[in-house]
Amino acid sequence: MSFFGFGQSADIDIVLNDAETRKKTEHKSEDGRKDKYFLFYDGETVSGKVNVTLKYPGKRLEHNGIKIEFIGQIELYYDRGNHHEFVSLVKDLARPGELTQSQTFDFEFTHVEKPYESYTGQNVKLRYFLRATVSRRLNDISKELDIVVHTLSTYPELNSSIKMEVGIEDCLHIEFEYNKSKYHLKDVIVGKIYFLLVRIKIKHMEIDIIKRETTGTGPNVYHENDTIAKYEIMDGAPVRGESIPIRLFLAGYEMTPTMRDINKKFSVRYYLNLVLIDEEERRYFKQQEITLWRKGDIVRKSMSHQAAIASQRFEGTSNPEKALTPTNEENS
Repeated sequence: MSFFGFGQSADIDIVLNDAETRKKTEHKSEDGRKDKYFLFYDGETVSGKVNVTLKYPGKRLEHNGIKIEFIGQIELYYDRGNHHEFVSLVKDLARPGELTQSQTFDFEFTHVEKPYESYTGQNVKLRYFLRATVSRRLNDISKELDIVVHTLSTYPELNSSIKMEVGIEDCLHIEFEYNKSKYHLKDVIVGKIYFLLVRIKIKHMEIDIIKRETTGTGPNVYHENDTIAKYEIMDGAPVRGESIPIRLFLAGYEMTPTMRDINKKFSVRYYLNLVLIDEEERRYFKQQEITLWRKGDIVRKSMSHQAAIASQRFEGTSNPEKALTPTNEENS
């Protein structure tokens, strides 16, 4: 018997009802390690059991109540003391009293709203978790179980192509055309580059995919840029009238859907960055935002077949012979 009369401590375990069948997905933790977590979607029920196991059977455990919570929260790394909860549900499992033996409690959170995608970034973390607590006078006993939430989208109704121009008056005029502006995470970016005027010696050209994470508001805004991918378009000098096809597969890169103003705390946006370098190491670039979205698991054709279809559609609607007005942008 405890000297202070608080009773013996116990172990807590949270077990989901569909743990045997529910899909798991990899998710990066704050230290960069990848672990597997149970995958949920918005509106799904979260149910299971809380097992409270007494360390020493026969010894009673006094408590001020047993509960389980379902929490969605945002943590900004520069403000770690404050957790911003956007979902907070509580179920009481037992009233204040005592346990004389190990016990199992059932719980169910029905059709839980999970509005945002789980995310671990440079300066912010959005997580969902279950927390079971045995309340005691001085030291609570608790256990957490993290889950991962993916947000699914439907195919966008409006998905226009993108045209970008890089130009220096009387020296360079390049037009870059993408087949669309919104891509799902397993999509293929198909495009073409047209060299309409080339009077400077370009030695290198590439497309970068940039992820920009923005946290904070007002004067306390932090931007973190991360280059997700580099795709070399050419290595050598192009000539006037030349066109170069682009085909960039997104499936091989770690990306999330575009996240805009999540709970007024952070945003994650993606950009295609066209970079040109001349023989004197001067850099010319043009940046264009694209929207990424996650679609549900469906029977997918092979990526090569998908790329071929996208290329045919794109090339069938583009007309490289059309007249273009020169641009007057330097270093744009």
